[in-house]
Amino acid sequence: MATSSADGDDLLKKDDLEAEQIAPLAYENPQFLNSPDGRLLRIMSEYVEPLARFRREQIQDTVVFFGSARFHSLADANTVMEKAGLSSEDGQKKLAQAGVEMARYYEDARKMAFLLSEWASHIPARRRRFVVTTGGGPGIMEAANRGAREAGSKTIGLNIRLPFEQYPNPYITPSLNFEFHYFFMRKFWFAYLAKALVIFPGGFGTLDELFEILTLAQTQKLAKKILVVIYGREYWEKLINFQTMIDAGAISPEDLGLFKIVDSPEEGYEYLREGLTKYHLDAERPRSAGEKAPEIAKTNP
Repeated sequence: MATSSADGDDLLKKDDLEAEQIAPLAYENPQFLNSPDGRLLRIMSEYVEPLARFRREQIQDTVVFFGSARFHSLADANTVMEKAGLSSEDGQKKLAQAGVEMARYYEDARKMAFLLSEWASHIPARRRRFVVTTGGGPGIMEAANRGAREAGSKTIGLNIRLPFEQYPNPYITPSLNFEFHYFFMRKFWFAYLAKALVIFPGGFGTLDELFEILTLAQTQKLAKKILVVIYGREYWEKLINFQTMIDAGAISPEDLGLFKIVDSPEEGYEYLREGLTKYHLDAERPRSAGEKAPEIAKTNP
């Protein structure tokens, strides 16, 4: 029996109505996922998804480099200086000159990351050890990722989405390029896998990360020995007077043992190599045939 045009229109309207009445799956509903009610799922995602990727990429632990995002390579700093020389503004020339002076820290971070990654790549292990990790941006972060990549190693970037865009630098291993919305989840991943922290000259963000790790170590909240290297005595002794803190009773003299100040990539690398070997290679060797070495970081309960 033939169907009239009116009947066909009714069937189409019925199909459209049923389609409109099908509710979206909760985990496919962007309106819910991006709402305040979906915040817990977003936080969980920034824990579970990186964990899955670290396991897939066989990452056991990391060495995290921090420092200013504003320091350029020596070649780039010299280019900026040449352009500033054509300017009549003294402030611009002064900043450009400071950029050339601070570029040595970029080159030193690059070299230390290279030395560390080259050594770590020859450690016999099922998983990748002491992988160079940064905040994923420019400056010292780029330098460390660059040095690790030049050594032929994988290297991690934990970027953060900001109102003013911070783009990932080109030296991060693509499969280990992360972007976070929540600062505290990014901080968790900096600390959770880290066996050492290397602090180059930097600003507020660098200071934040330095003192957070020192506090965790001082209060023994980490179930591991974490090495802290502060790079560049000239810069840091102008910025922070630790002796003043001791004299005031704010910290103990023993707290100065939580970190080591170094002045060359080779000195920093040797300190890291010896400490990582002592606390995280020799200490983790199985004591019996059936005992397994730890495969991922842990913290105190």
